[in-house]
Amino acid sequence: MRIAERMSRLGTETAFEVLAAARLLEAQGRDIVHLEIGEPDFPTPDFIIEAAHRAMQEGQTHYGPAAGLPDLREAIAEHVSRTRQVEVSPEQVVVTPGAKPIIFYSVLALIEKGDEVILPDPGFPIYESVVRFVEGVPVMVPLRERLGFRWDLDELRAAVTPRTRMIILNSPHNPTGAVLTEEDLHGIAELALRHDLIVLADEIYSEILYEGTHKSILSIPGMAERTILLDGFSKTFAMTGWRLGYGVLPVALAPHVIRLIINSVSCTATFVQWAGLAALRGPRDEVRQMVEAFRKRRDFIVDGLNRIEGITCHRPQGAFYVFPNVQALGLRSSALATKLLREYGVAALSGTAFGAAGEGYLRLSYAASMETLQRGLERIRQAARDLRTHRSSAES
Repeated sequence: MRIAERMSRLGTETAFEVLAAARLLEAQGRDIVHLEIGEPDFPTPDFIIEAAHRAMQEGQTHYGPAAGLPDLREAIAEHVSRTRQVEVSPEQVVVTPGAKPIIFYSVLALIEKGDEVILPDPGFPIYESVVRFVEGVPVMVPLRERLGFRWDLDELRAAVTPRTRMIILNSPHNPTGAVLTEEDLHGIAELALRHDLIVLADEIYSEILYEGTHKSILSIPGMAERTILLDGFSKTFAMTGWRLGYGVLPVALAPHVIRLIINSVSCTATFVQWAGLAALRGPRDEVRQMVEAFRKRRDFIVDGLNRIEGITCHRPQGAFYVFPNVQALGLRSSALATKLLREYGVAALSGTAFGAAGEGYLRLSYAASMETLQRGLERIRQAARDLRTHRSSAES
């Protein structure tokens, strides 16, 4: 079978490849500590499950409008208007099966061959994958550890050329947990306004924040007309398997994205949308409890990593990942991640799974129990000790 050349430009997510390798080892009897997958380890709240069940019993199992159920679009518009302090209409909202389609549809609708898209490095690998797929040009701008894994605004400005069409930002950030400051957002907005750029703001972790309140570039005057807001239910409500996300789009873009929905998935499952409506309008007690649990786990794993000789770890402000610096251990990131899995039974991701600037780092998810994190830390500590011993022996 001859596969289309364009498929060679489409990447993947290493997390799922590492998970598959870890499951294979488990099938062989190995005990694996899973720190690779980025999803909450909490159950979906019962009232959300009950809303979906009720909707199915009431016959909400058929096609719905391509852009989403009117009630859910209205609720999302109200939620975004309140949380981002900007007026959003339901006509700007499109509901999708997961939030990833918003990345895909936005890039398909806006990026021509040769257009440049500025991306964070390290960053979620699907950004680069989709840009390359449409024959756009990814322009990777490094996030600096000395700045808390944020962009140096001077470097960002220098990356803009006459071919630049879009900037993709992600805050809170995967894989580092970094959060952009108001100064950062205003600097990015100034660039977008000066150079007539579109901003795709991935805010899927907006409610998993440990300090302060979430800030969105959508709130900055003049940015609503050129910002695509991506958000969803997977992380906040522990609904990763439900596949429910949304975009808030400039009015001129919305009908084009709706046509892409019609041509690809038709619509999002109706009973899942009723569950999403219940999530938005229901209590947030379990969300707050989950975030507080993540805060305790963050502090536990950061403190534990910083006590391991050869590892330093920045304390993230959001999401549920740490991005420890492991350069002093003497192995490249991919080799270290492979060694941890095969020899020590820890599934982790190489920093380079998120871009070249991830060399020297690992990504660990702390969406796991304290007991799991403790076992993971013990095994990583042993690996670091063994690497130091081996290096000392080789030098002598």
